[in-house]
Amino acid sequence: MTLNPGDKAPGFTLPGQDGEPVSLESLRGKNVILYFYPKADTPGCTTQACGVRDHRADYERAGAVVLGVSPDPVKRIAKFDNKHGLGFPLLGDEDHSVAEKYGVWVQKSMYGRTYMGMERTTFVISPEGTITAVLRKVKPDQHDELVLDSLRGS
Repeated sequence: MTLNPGDKAPGFTLPGQDGEPVSLESLRGKNVILYFYPKADTPGCTTQACGVRDHRADYERAGAVVLGVSPDPVKRIAKFDNKHGLGFPLLGDEDHSVAEKYGVWVQKSMYGRTYMGMERTTFVISPEGTITAVLRKVKPDQHDELVLDSLRGS
């Protein structure tokens, strides 16, 4: 399944790093930045998450809530959050059901080995629940600039 701008964002509820459930529906009325990342506390994912942390004021000015989703267990994402002082919701999608709904649970390849994993992709979702931008295979150090530009309509 491939989601595109104009599509309705699939609903979901996932546990956050504090163990409390977070649902897309509870954020209706706000811009939501839903970014999928492969694995907590790895170099690229840390760069991306710390970028979001460092641009928190920019996201707040844009009226956006950022949610990071990985296939990691809650315990691992809580440790990741604490280690880097991220301070925004990280969600654990251990069974990758939400990643599958969004079409980002894909076959990957490394060192000649193929496996299923999370594609680094960001969805910008309007206050009404419609996808307004899809940023696939985003480079971690360019993520915030691209997302903030899309929120500004650039």
